[in-house]
Amino acid sequence: MMRLVESHKNALIACIELVLMSQGNTKYNLVIARLKIQEVDIRDFYYHVEYFRTVLKNVYEDDYDQIINETKLCMGDLTEMEDIAEFFKIMEEKITPT
Repeated sequence: MMRLVESHKNALIACIELVLMSQGNTKYNLVIARLKIQEVDIRDFYYHVEYFRTVLKNVYEDDYDQIINETKLCMGDLTEMEDIAEFFKIMEEKITPT
């Protein structure tokens, strides 16, 4: 089971990177820089979903929903797997102001 989850994570990382890079290097590099502030690598966002969501919403603003939808399309049937479905559930939650 652990190997399967790792495969899902790798597929998700590849899709996220593909979608973000397709939006342009400037914003992609800004995401990377903001993740590094909290010592999070792009390959570790899977374990820091709430923070990753906040970074993406801040960087991509009005394009955030499009980023999520394109990533889901890239993931295909894997979006139905429990771990991936939970990731997208968190990514689609509204951020409550603090």
